[in-house]
Order: sequence, then C-alpha cells, then structure tokens
Amino acid sequence: MADVLTPAQRQLNMQRIRARNTRPEIYVRRLLHRHGLRFRLHRRDLPGQPDIVLPRHRLALFVHGCFWHGHTCALFKVPATRTEFWLAKIAANTARDQRAFEALGALGWRRGCVWECALKGPDRLSEEVLGSMLSELVRSYAQTFEVRGEVAATGRQRRRDTRPPQFRRSGDGDD
Repeated sequence: MADVLTPAQRQLNMQRIRARNTRPEIYVRRLLHRHGLRFRLHRRDLPGQPDIVLPRHRLALFVHGCFWHGHTCALFKVPATRTEFWLAKIAANTARDQRAFEALGALGWRRGCVWECALKGPDRLSEEVLGSMLSELVRSYAQTFEVRGEVAATGRQRRRDTRPPQFRRSGDGDD
C-alpha cells in the first residue's frame, strides 16, 4: 500500500510528534496533582529520563504511547508501509524501555508505566478510577506497576461511561 502523503507532508507530520508534554502525559500529571501528589518532570540524572518523578515516593513514572512502545492493545497497529522499519524501531524502543526500567530498579527506584490505552480508546479507565488507582499505586509499596486499559495492575475492571449519550463524543461510550 502506497503512502497517501507526499514525502514532504509525511516529514512535516513526523516532526510534529513530541516526546515531552504530550496530552496523555499532561492528563496524568493533572490527575496526580489533583490527588495531592507533587512531582518533577523529565529528570535527566535518572536512566531513561522518566516523564514524571515523585521523589518523596522514590517513584519514576513513564507515560507510554501504545504505538511507539509496542503495547499489544486496540490502539496498536503495525503500519502497512515500511513494516520492517517500524517493527525494528518499536523493538528498539521496547528494549531501551526495558534497560531504563532495570537501571532504575538497580538504583533503588520504584517504577511505573501508564499506557495510553488507559487514557483513551474503547478500553480506557474513567477519570475517577484512574486518579484513585494512580494515587493508591504511588502510595503503595509496589516496586513496579503498570496501568493499562480495561485491567490495570490492581486487577480492577474499568467503570462504564455513565454519561448520557448526548454528552459523549462519537466513539466514547460503551453502547
């Protein structure tokens, strides 16, 4: 399948993809702040430059996009063009993530990962559930944890969207 964009248009799109201050990251930061948790951002002195660092709890938190970090969920799909390139790139990203996780553990830091599918898509967690879950996990003694759509590290099921249909955006609800 041929790319529908010209090389110049594709390059412009790829240049606009940010590594910091992404929407999922800002969303998680707001939830943590709302629950009284204070943090630092992108500490360069820690392996992997975690997105959010909670020094008081000695926790490094990563907010991963499901596509870029190879999460097997509904939001991940291998592109039809240049498949070998993308598979190699995603494999390198996951290997780098694993090395950073292990290095943080060796330094005595707790590690956590929030996947993009927990924040958006058909299997997302509601804001209340996600906020309370993150607050509990941060304050717990778990050395590592992962929050993903539908089922998180605690094994809880996501709460159904109880908003009336007229207040949901298309594709938002569990109809």
